[in-house]
Amino acid sequence: MPRTGEVQTEFRRLYDTVFPILFRVAYRIANSEEAAEDLCQEAFFRLYEKNMVFPNSEEAKYWLIRVVKNAALNYAKRKDRERKAYQKAFREDTRVEETGEHILIKEQTQVEIKEALEKLPENLRIVLILKEYGELNYKEIGRALGISEGNVKVRVFRARERLAGLLAKDGSYVS
Repeated sequence: MPRTGEVQTEFRRLYDTVFPILFRVAYRIANSEEAAEDLCQEAFFRLYEKNMVFPNSEEAKYWLIRVVKNAALNYAKRKDRERKAYQKAFREDTRVEETGEHILIKEQTQVEIKEALEKLPENLRIVLILKEYGELNYKEIGRALGISEGNVKVRVFRARERLAGLLAKDGSYVS
């Protein structure tokens, strides 16, 4: 049976290595640094509070990725519902007002990519977020989502193709 110090050391090691991945994934889904940090902290708190035991740190990592992904999706859906309710209640004007300031090409491209990414179906969007922003490999994504590595490759390919199509339709160019 591991001593308390060993458990704390292992938990700290897991936290230090997995938190950056979880944060990137949560941030890309929730679109909020504060929410992403809270979602990641909550996942680690659940892991620690329930005193969960995994065969190895990789299994813990994949469990945490699933928890954070699901929590971030729930957060994003809730925020979208809240935004729509506020717009309806206050009849807010949703048009974007042009300010006349020069927008840097990089910032504009990032916005266009984010919008196009949001148009993808959830199953394609999630694998692309885990691949590009979570920097996970196909095998890790498959384990995190509970699908085969081959299925991940197909979804990433389809997601990239659709994303390129959406960006081309909008007249965007991304190298």
